[in-house]
This record gives sequence, C-alpha cells and structure tokens, in this order.
Amino acid sequence: MGRYRFAGGTAVLTGAASGIGEQLAYGLARRGSHLVLVDRDAERLDRVRAAIEQDHSGITVSTMVVDLADRNATVAAAETILREHQRITLLVNNAGAALGGRFDQVTLDEFEWLMDLNFRAPVVLTHTLLPTLTAAPGGHVVNVSSLFGLVAPAGQSAYCASKFALRGLSQVLWAELAESGTGVTTVHPGGIKTRVAESARVGSGVPADLVDGQKKAFTKLLTYPPQKAAEQILDGVERRRARVLIAASAKIPDLLARLLPVSHQRLIALATGSDRSRSRATVR
Repeated sequence: MGRYRFAGGTAVLTGAASGIGEQLAYGLARRGSHLVLVDRDAERLDRVRAAIEQDHSGITVSTMVVDLADRNATVAAAETILREHQRITLLVNNAGAALGGRFDQVTLDEFEWLMDLNFRAPVVLTHTLLPTLTAAPGGHVVNVSSLFGLVAPAGQSAYCASKFALRGLSQVLWAELAESGTGVTTVHPGGIKTRVAESARVGSGVPADLVDGQKKAFTKLLTYPPQKAAEQILDGVERRRARVLIAASAKIPDLLARLLPVSHQRLIALATGSDRSRSRATVR
C-alpha cells in the first residue's frame, strides 16, 4: 500500500476543538487536507476553524457541533457528512473522555455513557462512512485508543473496556480493509498534556476524599506535548503504520505487557498508585 496523500483529500476529525484533536486539525491543514471538524464544544471549535481559515485560505473547513455520546445525534451527523461530502479519504476517531472508578463504583448508566462516546461513536462513524472511504484505493481510518488500551490498571474499568474494544475493532479492520487499499492505524497515546484529566468524570460511587487526589495524580502523568503527538500520528498515517505508540509512558507498559503477560499488572499498579487507591477505597 502506497503512502497516504493528504493534499486535496477530505478528512473527518472528531474531538477537534482541543488537545490532540486541535493539533491534528492544524497539521492536516498544513498538509493540504480539507476538513470536517466535529466536537461538542462550539466555542472552541469555532476558534480552531477561524485559525485554520486565517492561515490556509485554500482549505475548506466545515464544523459540526455534536455530542457523540448521543447515538441518534451521531447517526444523524454521520449521514449528513456522507450526504454533503462526495469523497472522504480520512476518518480520525479521536473524540473521547475518561471515567475513573472501579467497576463497582460506576453505575451502568455511567459505564454505558463512556462506551457510547469512546467506542460506539467510532463504530457508527466508521460503518456509515466506509463506502466512501473504500470507494477508491488510498483511504485511511485512524482510531485513537490509549495506553489503557494496552494495559488495564485498577480503577479504569470503563475506560479500559472502551479503549480495548476500539483496539480490537481497529485490528480487525486493518485486516479486512487492506484488500480495498484502505489503511487503518491504531494510536495508543501515553501521558499527553491535554484537558482529559480536567474534563474526566468520576464514578458516583468513588469516595469523595479520593477524587481530588486521583485527578491530581493523573494530571502529573500528562507531560507529553500534544503537538508532537499529532505529528507522530500524521507521520504514521502517511506511512500506513498499523500501530502508533506515543511517548515512553505508552511504549514501556506495552513492552512490559508483552514480556510479562500477567505480572506486569502489579508493576503498573505500583507505578500508578492504583493499588493504594484500591486499598483506601475498600477500607472505609
């Protein structure tokens, strides 16, 4: 499969208003891609569009304000994109959120909300746009999973479930879409400096005295610049890489998980402090 050609193509990008998604939007524009930017934050999305239009007059940018955790809204948005754009060459499923808490500390509604946003929205968008992505050789799909799509520490039940599911779907699509000349890249970012900790939800059953401490500990792990992450992702797309791991905080746990399929869990727990959080939550 030849390299992906950005110039002149149309890219659909979710979660485009901040973090990695915002930087991906700028990077795609620099490479000459027309853009369909999707996010639920209208104000931030408008700022991203304005910045791109100011710097790249030849690029067409359209925006859609959508809550991708709403299945009906996601279906409607996907159908609108398909109707209004004759040829989509790149789909980047980047939107997502975090939900902290052990399995017994999150409600089923909270769990399902995260699955709808992190997994089912990419399923709907990919399935709906697949005919145009595969209409001619050269298309590409990017699914942004996570470090927690590689390892599964305690306290991340819903998030890991959604990101492992997205990883599995991506690997199947990589095998199935190759014959149509369509590439698939799964991205596993480590600690990227984004708003994910700030915007993360916490399960309603998590003790109140643990919430602030967990968020602060999580924030300390987020140090890798989103600009560098976006460039690595786009380089991986161009080169048709099946998997992109970003930062040592993803690469080292991945190596541990492959070398120590069972005992790596204990090492991850010690590194993240999830073993201490579990003990405190149990004795109360």
